[in-house]
Amino acid sequence: MSGTGVLICGHGSRDPEAVREFELLAAALRPRFPEHDFATGYLEFASPNIREGLAALVARGARRIYAVPGMLFAANHVKNDLPWEMNSFTAHYPDIEVRLGRDLAIDARLINAAAERVAAAAPGDRSDAVLVVVGRGTNDPDANSNIAKIARMLWEGLGFGWAETAYSGVAHPRVDAALDRVVRLGFRRVVVFPYFLFTGVLVKRIYAATDEAARRHPASEFVKAGYLRDHPQLLDAFVERVAEIEHGSPAMNCQLCKYRTQIVGYEADAGAPQRAHHHHVRAGDGHHHQHHDRDRGHNHGDEHRQPP
Repeated sequence: MSGTGVLICGHGSRDPEAVREFELLAAALRPRFPEHDFATGYLEFASPNIREGLAALVARGARRIYAVPGMLFAANHVKNDLPWEMNSFTAHYPDIEVRLGRDLAIDARLINAAAERVAAAAPGDRSDAVLVVVGRGTNDPDANSNIAKIARMLWEGLGFGWAETAYSGVAHPRVDAALDRVVRLGFRRVVVFPYFLFTGVLVKRIYAATDEAARRHPASEFVKAGYLRDHPQLLDAFVERVAEIEHGSPAMNCQLCKYRTQIVGYEADAGAPQRAHHHHVRAGDGHHHQHHDRDRGHNHGDEHRQPP
């Protein structure tokens, strides 16, 4: 081994199937880094947690660690939680170098992967169909706006008649409202695409909302596209993020970051101190918590709001 480790940082999920899919992706990535040690870690709901993943690499001899967020966009988890974890770890291990990479972001590889998932669900002419791209939803407007850009690029690239964005929680429109809206616009074929890495509570909720919309609107056809999962181009994007850490400058695009720029409606967040809200939820510490969305009983809805 080179003395360098790679840590793929996941969010974690209450759904064991989501964690299994994350580990399957990690297993597919592992051979891409034959000279480095390799581990995974989670912010919450799964083991090992981030600190345990870092410590395992150090225990096996790593003196330098490249930590890559296994997350699509930079909201609170990437901007605050993960840096807090890395800084807290290096405060206890000052002789260990930890470099944190950037989110997967809007990347041509991921757009190609998304296009393949959507095209597989809706082959042929799509000019009479509407595409609904569903994101997780956060209290970070910059992250939310990325879903709108993904939707626009897939709309134009795949020749849909129209496209809408929706969110599984926190942001609006929610999935059910967006599906009702596109039916009112007159579209009789609706393709729902969860722009997520893995399955889990939220993806299953999106598919359930699609089934419910199909029952409300029997004259329309509703098609559920697959999420990204372990698409080969997703794996390539992860490899590039590691290469950025090793050979380049993995800076996030902070032009519209609400913590660094006064964004309309979020002025109070500019300049807020970096804090993590996951530090009290480490695997095996005996503590549990729930986040409560303002709507629909979403247990992890308000996760991206800065703590007071």
